[in-house]
Amino acid sequence: MIIKHLQNDHVPEIMMLPFRGSFTRGILAAVYLQSDMTKEEAVQLYKTYYDTHPFVTISERNPDVKQVVNTNKAVLYIDKHNAELLIVSVIDNLLKGASGQAVQNMNLLCGLDETCGLNLKAVAF
Repeated sequence: MIIKHLQNDHVPEIMMLPFRGSFTRGILAAVYLQSDMTKEEAVQLYKTYYDTHPFVTISERNPDVKQVVNTNKAVLYIDKHNAELLIVSVIDNLLKGASGQAVQNMNLLCGLDETCGLNLKAVAF
């Protein structure tokens, strides 16, 4: 598992909950794990890590799929319930999950700006 390469001393058990809803596109998923961090520490850790990632936003509120439909954005929400750290994520599975991610990677490989061609919102579905 990749996490073991990043953190050798302790790898927490991670539980994932994908959600099915009445939305035509998009992925809403939640991951939770045991953590000693406070909510504020976890939020700051994620904000610091994703600070240079133009399509990732850390939300103060629980996100909705409508926030990302027809975009290359990923919205994350972090919360803490007793010893469990909860991370909720939403993406548009056709853009961030597929074609938009391919364009973003191509931009990086070709030395272009990472956001080139990806800040436009589709006008039709």
